[in-house]
Amino acid sequence: METLYFSERRENAVFFSYLYNALIADAVAAGGRGEMCFSGERAVIALHVPQAEALLPRAADAVTEVLCVGYKYRFLQGRLRVSLPVRERRLLAAALIAADYAGDAAYVRRKVSAFRTCAVDGVYAFRLGALREKWERIVRYVPAGFAVADLKKFCAYLAGESVNKVYLKGGAVYGADFTLLRRSRLLGEEDAQAEIVLSDAGYIYCLGDVEDSLGDFLQKYYAERAIFS
Repeated sequence: METLYFSERRENAVFFSYLYNALIADAVAAGGRGEMCFSGERAVIALHVPQAEALLPRAADAVTEVLCVGYKYRFLQGRLRVSLPVRERRLLAAALIAADYAGDAAYVRRKVSAFRTCAVDGVYAFRLGALREKWERIVRYVPAGFAVADLKKFCAYLAGESVNKVYLKGGAVYGADFTLLRRSRLLGEEDAQAEIVLSDAGYIYCLGDVEDSLGDFLQKYYAERAIFS
């Protein structure tokens, strides 16, 4: 057996849990196992698999998601100077993440693709300085007077530029291949509205009834992009 190690600050339990849940099924499917442990202020994931090389691409993807969604969300929330309500501020951060995710992810993945031992917070602190400078510039572009109407226009623009399809069933969001999407967990809690924005959805196919709050959200931000069955 070979082992892949991932560590995080213990306080980043949301990121740590997401990473473990994203990788454990792949490790088991490969004939391996995984475990979590805590040592002082740090949490460690150990994945024991027959061939570590086979799991490296999926591991790099999962670490990239944590950094480009979870860490970026925390970065934006700490620096955006807008007076939006809590819900809309969360959606704005999700939209900013979605707008640049492909480029951010390509950059980060190059930094983490070969790691068999990865301290996620260390990568963020010491290897992503240029990316954080880019995020800082983006924050400066968002005016303090950014309003709900501006958020609506921004989401409409992103949807208009996207061909991505997602499916909404109940309170769950699925990708084009019907994989359950859960990146919104990296924002602190699973949330269908934020999940749709994070997925850079161009079209939302609603399967079955849609609860009132989600229906209002779709009408407000995706009026011409939501398809009801």
